Amino acid sequence: IVTAWLSSSMREPRYIRRLAKISALSHKAKNGSLYIVEDLKLDTPKTKEVAAMLDAIKVSDKKALLVVPDYNDTVLLSARNIPSVLTALLADLNTYDLVNADVLVLTEEAAKVFTEEENAVEA
Repeated sequence: IVTAWLSSSMREPRYIRRLAKISALSHKAKNGSLYIVEDLKLDTPKTKEVAAMLDAIKVSDKKALLVVPDYNDTVLLSARNIPSVLTALLADLNTYDLVNADVLVLTEEAAKVFTEEENAVEA
């Protein structure tokens, strides 16, 4: 069988998963549902601050995926109380979460790290 890797007992090759992630990201960018915000530096976990940031970019009423580059306790704790926001680490980002979210919100640092990774893959 030519498409043997599509079997449920086998995972897709890594390059196929990367291409799917890149395709989902480019679709979000093309549709205008990709936002890049300054790095989130919170002193204490405050849901109001994350909610205010989402209101400022006018995505508070949409299902948003907030991507941070590194584990940050204050950001994760602040965003978890907002029902329409899913927070993910850049290393744990998958295609399903990208496609499932209406809006993708990346921090500047996460965007830089992601583009560096993708440029390294293409080279």
